[in-house]
Amino acid sequence: MANRTAVLETAKGIIKFELKESEAPITTKNFITLAEKGFYNGLTFHRVIRKFMIQGGCPKGNGTGGPGYTIKDEFHPKLRHTKGAVSMANAGPNSGGSQFFITEEPQPHLDGKHSVFGQVTEGQNVVETIKQGDKLLKVTIV
Repeated sequence: MANRTAVLETAKGIIKFELKESEAPITTKNFITLAEKGFYNGLTFHRVIRKFMIQGGCPKGNGTGGPGYTIKDEFHPKLRHTKGAVSMANAGPNSGGSQFFITEEPQPHLDGKHSVFGQVTEGQNVVETIKQGDKLLKVTIV
């Protein structure tokens, strides 16, 4: 079975990423469940650091919110923080929930600390135009 794709609609354009369901089953299932419930729709990219990453998925809009639970970290040797990696933000081990980030450039120092669960396949140029406060209009899984 082919991996599914997450489609992120923003005012700046579309970002698509492949969900690495075999390598990160817990993390991808969590993201898919939240996306299908509409959790991400209308949230902002609350943290943007050029040449590093864009981060979203916080219902409070300030980096302190989540879905009300946390998930276990997943690290797979094939999944690294390359350019366009989609990974879980966290506040320490096993503390991810809904916040995720997309890298603008490789960030190998994050390997083994944050769970990579996707890879941008389309719209990396859009990632690089997102500004802090830009909205994530809708997330769909196809």
